[in-house]
Amino acid sequence: MGLIFLYTGEGAGKTTNAIGLAVRCVGHGYRAVIIQFMKGRKDIGEYLIKDRLQPEYEIYQFGRKEFLDLKNPSEEDKRRAKEGLEFAQKILREKPRLLVLDEINLAVAAGLLGEDEVLQLLNEIPEETDVVLTGRYASSGLINRADVVNIIVEAKRPSKMYGREGITY
Repeated sequence: MGLIFLYTGEGAGKTTNAIGLAVRCVGHGYRAVIIQFMKGRKDIGEYLIKDRLQPEYEIYQFGRKEFLDLKNPSEEDKRRAKEGLEFAQKILREKPRLLVLDEINLAVAAGLLGEDEVLQLLNEIPEETDVVLTGRYASSGLINRADVVNIIVEAKRPSKMYGREGITY
């Protein structure tokens, strides 16, 4: 069975770490599939690069452009997350080298998906595929199931919000 890498914590860089692994994978000629939960913006760098890195690099979004209310997610948000999880099951049967489940930890924490559903998916990982789980608030069950866990902490940041195209999105 492939390994499960989990990136969680309050600091920035969880998705960036996962995208870096995807680029590394594509660089060696392997297929990397990114499934983004709760993200639907098309102006983010990891989405914009898809046409230049295909056919090995694939990215699919199962969120809305708008931020969701983490304390009161809509039925649409739950439906989209379930669709993303079902799509992940389909992709695993195709045995890519890497499958990134971006923000799946937060999707579980917000109640869009059940921890048991995600754990079941992780039990279906073929030997040829490594999986990355990203997002804040990773559950203890997902942390325990992962082979590699990195907790990203924020040690320092500017006093003003920093958003720069190509760096933070």
